[in-house]
Amino acid sequence: MIPFTDEQKMLRETMRSFAEKEVAPLAREIDEQERFPSESFQKLAAMGLAGLTAPVEYGGAGAGYTELCIITEELSAVCLSTAASWGTHACLCLDNIRRNATEAQLSKYVPPLCRGEKIGGLAMTEPSSGSDVMSMKLRAEDKGDHYLFNGSKIFISNGPVGDVFVVYAKTAPEKKAHGVSAFIIEKEFPGFSRGKKFEKMGWRGSPTGELIFEDCRVPKENLLGKENKGFLVLMGGLNTERVCLGAMSLGLARGAYEVALKYAKERVQFGKPIAAFQLIQAKLADMAMEIELGRLITYKGALLADQGKHREMNLTAAYAKLYTSEAAMRITTEAVQILGGYGYIKEFPVERMMRDAKLQSIGGGTSEIQRMIIAREILGGVAE
Repeated sequence: MIPFTDEQKMLRETMRSFAEKEVAPLAREIDEQERFPSESFQKLAAMGLAGLTAPVEYGGAGAGYTELCIITEELSAVCLSTAASWGTHACLCLDNIRRNATEAQLSKYVPPLCRGEKIGGLAMTEPSSGSDVMSMKLRAEDKGDHYLFNGSKIFISNGPVGDVFVVYAKTAPEKKAHGVSAFIIEKEFPGFSRGKKFEKMGWRGSPTGELIFEDCRVPKENLLGKENKGFLVLMGGLNTERVCLGAMSLGLARGAYEVALKYAKERVQFGKPIAAFQLIQAKLADMAMEIELGRLITYKGALLADQGKHREMNLTAAYAKLYTSEAAMRITTEAVQILGGYGYIKEFPVERMMRDAKLQSIGGGTSEIQRMIIAREILGGVAE
């Protein structure tokens, strides 16, 4: 039993209603047009949810990670793209700034991000560094009163539309993991440009692109955290990101299951609803079980984050990310199977949901990386 408070239960009801009325009707459109869900994003900002975990004094809601997961789950149940773009802004960008910024940085960047006037993103992946993130090549050279950036980032969520990015770069390449720093970078900085916008299998309503830095001048005051301590910034946010991704997969799986359950009760073949057939019942039973298990491990991770138990969270976040992402792929695939031909056409959302599900086991740490993390935690030095 997850100990949700009355306020959290009310938040879920509010978000479920909002998602069904405001987000779901646009889901197919933004998928087909491959466009940022600006209408939904601005409405979320107007509700005070663009800066969910940001302090109230800077315009945020001052909420925790359980609330973040509730909103993420409810948005994901109807439109994963909207959840992805909002989560990139609220969790990957704004929450990282909240946890690591100076007072001056908080005052400058957090209020417009909370109001939805600025869209946030995070840039870590590069053409030659994915899972091996510390092999990044983006260079930030100290030039006295500024840093000079050269290199690129790839597969950046909100990249084509973002205004403010948390960016990781090498400030001391010879130090490897201990030579990475984090920065807050604005799209207006000289030398910053956007490259290719990628056409994707899923998450099509959450634009993904390339960021290019050519002698990009970044002021010294835009260093986020301490120089050469970017690894700490990165790792501090990675577990909460993975729990948030778990909530995305959970919501996606639940949404597909609910469509399949309704269809199975209504679709009549051989004179009775297909839900009366044991093979369909077995599929639905497995789907329901996997969703419940995913819910328990995801919200355990959120609770640990809210309690500040970050060391304990390392294993739980990997469990949540791995289990829910693979469950979402299985459940969306089975939902398409239950709907048969109708599941394969765009008039029904499970077609989109199945495409969306695949990225869940790739982005934010692949399934293979999650298994490595789990093995190292349970085996200690034996797994090194």
